[in-house]
Amino acid sequence: MARAAESDYNRKLQQIARQVDMIVRGIAPQDVIDQFLSERIQRALTQYSELITPWAEATATMMVANVSRRNANAWKAMSEEIGKALATELHQAPTGHVFHQKMLEQVQLIKSIPLDAAERVHELTKKALVSGARADTIAHEILRTGEVSAGKARTIARTEVSRTASTLTQARAEFAGSEGYIWRTSKDGDVRPTHREQEGQYVRWTKPPKTDAGLAPYHAGCGPNCRCFPDPVF
Repeated sequence: MARAAESDYNRKLQQIARQVDMIVRGIAPQDVIDQFLSERIQRALTQYSELITPWAEATATMMVANVSRRNANAWKAMSEEIGKALATELHQAPTGHVFHQKMLEQVQLIKSIPLDAAERVHELTKKALVSGARADTIAHEILRTGEVSAGKARTIARTEVSRTASTLTQARAEFAGSEGYIWRTSKDGDVRPTHREQEGQYVRWTKPPKTDAGLAPYHAGCGPNCRCFPDPVF
């Protein structure tokens, strides 16, 4: 199940968020953060981002491999419905490039968690210097950095597992001659209105629809927190 893959990936990424919190609170344990401490936190978080590179590569590879295996099994289960010849062609699809590309993307996203945390601390400190905001107010916000990182980790897990599955589906379908798909939603109360409007609509692989203001067009399952999926048409 995609939900199991998402849960497992989120569990691993939350380790990064917890470490971010430990770094921030370890350097500034007294709720008082001056510019010197802020710069120390930023350096430590930036160094941590580089330190976790091997772990990020292993974690990213495991997630993409897990989703890829589930994707291949889903196509296998459909073999009787889509015909033996087409099923064989789908399993021969060159998904290696997609696998490698998604793995590299995930490594950068994982490393971005502490880097974004460092940038957040920098911006909060700059805001305090420019606006003259109370030091304790800014300190409180800086100490929430681990909490913010946890939210980012959840978003990455929810978005990227779905996006990886949809991208692999597209690679297999296009290789087998599919020109488009039917947009499917999870059909529950959490489906956003713009995606509910897409339910059952035919979409060409070459032309993803524009569903969210402020975001570039994307295919089913490829947007932030999107739980939709493409149902290929042959």
